[in-house]
Amino acid sequence: MQRSLVIRRPTETTRLSGRRADGTPVYTYARVPGAPAVSVVRFGGADGAAAGREGDHAHAHDFLVLAYFARGGGSLRLDGREWPIADGDAFIIAPGEVVAVGEHRGLTGVTAWGVFFPPDVIERQTPGALLSWRTHPLLFPFLGRAGGAVQRLGVPPAERRGWSERITALECELAERRNGSDEAALAHLTLLLVDVARLAADVAGALRLSDEPLLASVFDVIDERFAEPISLADVAATVGLTPGYLTTVVRRRTGRTVQQWITERRLAEARRLLRQSDLTVDAIAARVGYNATSYFIRQFRRNCAVTPAAWRRRG
Repeated sequence: MQRSLVIRRPTETTRLSGRRADGTPVYTYARVPGAPAVSVVRFGGADGAAAGREGDHAHAHDFLVLAYFARGGGSLRLDGREWPIADGDAFIIAPGEVVAVGEHRGLTGVTAWGVFFPPDVIERQTPGALLSWRTHPLLFPFLGRAGGAVQRLGVPPAERRGWSERITALECELAERRNGSDEAALAHLTLLLVDVARLAADVAGALRLSDEPLLASVFDVIDERFAEPISLADVAATVGLTPGYLTTVVRRRTGRTVQQWITERRLAEARRLLRQSDLTVDAIAARVGYNATSYFIRQFRRNCAVTPAAWRRRG
């Protein structure tokens, strides 16, 4: 039987908010007045136990979850896909994704944490606005598979101790409630999300970790040539497939087309340049493969909900 990872803590971190059409329970984040809306739960042991487990069933959340496994073991299921867990695995669980302990192997002998938080903890300008959090540079990894994101990231061995220490520090600030704990907790969360965003930026590497070598090759091509005029046919020829077959594979595995991924790679670089350089919008458009600045601005606004200039002001 599958076992849920939703944890009921003394602060009432989560509560049942409803059920999907298939009966899957959906949990919402229950805010505590005067406390930051972020929680950390630690789970592990011989059978993956965590005190107060909320029933033995698959479930979904309407908030964001980061699960980090300092020591792996067993498996985790996300939206029907079972992932064997290795040391240093970080799972990005988006709102609406169905999560459960792996059907066959459980969570045997793991050392892990779950970090729960609603998106407006980071994006406070428009609390609760779905569109707003989806355009925040630190929350892009949580778009979920419907947005083409990779669900599992591998933390490099040299960085794993730092991840464990960061989450432990966040956990301590939330538990001890000293002067300045709220600000310290949000600072630790922000730095943790910076680490996540940096890992998620390596899409090809994450896909190799996910046993998707074909998709990794596709993203390698896009990464190398996004600043040039490049089409689906160009990518297909480079990886040795027909455009039709490549379209089918990429859409089935990621929920996006090759052209949409080319656009996303161009816009990711544009966002970086807007934050880290003083280049004009015209110059950035040219650098990321757009001959017409007006078309670049339309694409940026369609995908990021704001213009390039507005993104730069927010950053």
